[in-house]
Amino acid sequence: MSERKSAAGATGKVLKKRAVGRQRDVSRTVKTLREQLTSTDGVPLPFQYELLINHARSQFSAAYVRPLLVALMAVAAVLWTNRMLIAVWALVVISAHVTSLFFYKRLIRAKQADISVAGWRSRLIFLDFVTGLTLGLLFVLPSDPNVATDVFQFSAMLILIAVTSMLSSNVPGAMIAGTMPITLTVAITFALKSISHPQTADHLLVLAGMATTVEVFFILLGYRLYQANLMQIEAKAEKDELIIELEEANNISDESRQRAEEANLAKSRFLATMSHELRTPLNAILGFSEVMQNELLGPLDNATYKGYVADIHESGRHLLNLINEILDLSRIEAGRHALNEEAVTLPYIVEDCAHMMNLRARNKGVILVEQYEENMPKIWADERAVRQVTLNLMSNAVKFTPAGGTITTKVGWTAGGGQYVSVKDTGPGIADEEIPIVLSAFGQGQAAIKSAEQGTGLGLSIVQALVAMHGGTFDLKSKLGQGTEVTFTIPKTRVMEVMPAINERTRRRPDAPTTLPVASRQMLQDMQRQASKRA
Repeated sequence: MSERKSAAGATGKVLKKRAVGRQRDVSRTVKTLREQLTSTDGVPLPFQYELLINHARSQFSAAYVRPLLVALMAVAAVLWTNRMLIAVWALVVISAHVTSLFFYKRLIRAKQADISVAGWRSRLIFLDFVTGLTLGLLFVLPSDPNVATDVFQFSAMLILIAVTSMLSSNVPGAMIAGTMPITLTVAITFALKSISHPQTADHLLVLAGMATTVEVFFILLGYRLYQANLMQIEAKAEKDELIIELEEANNISDESRQRAEEANLAKSRFLATMSHELRTPLNAILGFSEVMQNELLGPLDNATYKGYVADIHESGRHLLNLINEILDLSRIEAGRHALNEEAVTLPYIVEDCAHMMNLRARNKGVILVEQYEENMPKIWADERAVRQVTLNLMSNAVKFTPAGGTITTKVGWTAGGGQYVSVKDTGPGIADEEIPIVLSAFGQGQAAIKSAEQGTGLGLSIVQALVAMHGGTFDLKSKLGQGTEVTFTIPKTRVMEVMPAINERTRRRPDAPTTLPVASRQMLQDMQRQASKRA
């Protein structure tokens, strides 16, 4: 009763966990849909948070890149503009950069529950806009009107836009806000210069148009990087969900396996108890019915009683066989059936089994034909198991073969170097759709159901299990009206090699001396003389 309660409790826990898992999946789906509906761009809020964090980390990791770049540009800009103005510009840019780093650090350290994604996204966009605006001030400083200055300004714009778009690709709004002031400043500056300097108006307008084209190009490139980052975050989230699901499935599997082990243990205990409880009265039934059937204590005058005694004895034997087969199959399935392996000769075992079944076959009018290949070596197998398999196959053949039929038993070599046993009868055969039923435990075909002889339906299941324990194969072929052929094989690895006979003439080495050396003969003579003196 306690085992039943524990199994029921384990089942209830598994069902409860599955229900909780389904409820969690529904809640997760509803939450995701709600986040997608409330977000402006259709991206779930957790993904937006990850993008903001990645943006802050990328900016913080490049904390020294932008000041170094500003310093290099300031040194180069000294050649074409006022030094004081360049120093002020560099100081303003670095101040804006340090302020942005302060907010980036706050975002990284803050907890997700305390963060407003929309508010922080607007704040980051504003910070990038301010930084881009301060960088764009470089191009409005007074400079010498020459081609070298224009080329330098355009090159500086390319570098600043490239760096800003790469660092701000996680937030498209911040990327546009950080690069647009630089591009507009350069384009407007070149356009105004083309009005005041007509002699260089053509190349200035070309540079203004190229600045706009470069802005579009880097925005598209940054957006592609944004999509790649978003896909990476989605893949990471899916991986985390899969890991959680695998852990849950592993927990459910462990509990199911524990429940199965408990059920198997309960089954083993039940079979052990029932085998003792059933065999004890069966032994008494078989023993007393046999005494009465043989009339050891006196004759039975009533013929009807004699028939009853014979029926009792036969039913007891059938019940005992059923119990033994159930216990054998249970031990095999539980992995507790150990093979007692030794060197045995397969044709001898099959011949002995055929001799045991010959009387039963003759009583039924069935002819047994035996075919054995000669000089077959021994195999390493469990003789009892091989005998049980062979007797089961022959017994089934005799049972289902009508009078006047033939049963052919063959023992020979397989194509792979192993050995096989084949039992073929001329019985009614088995339909193709019934073969899986016949091979399953307690399965019986129509021929077995219509047969007058009783059967348990466990024989072929035990045969398959014993053959598999030897590493062999089992095959059943049958056609309605043409009979059945059952074959099992023993693999080559279990066939023992025959050692060549030892030649007595070659046992001694050709170069071995036939007489003892002189020193050895002298020692042997001294020992013999000392022994004679003692005597």
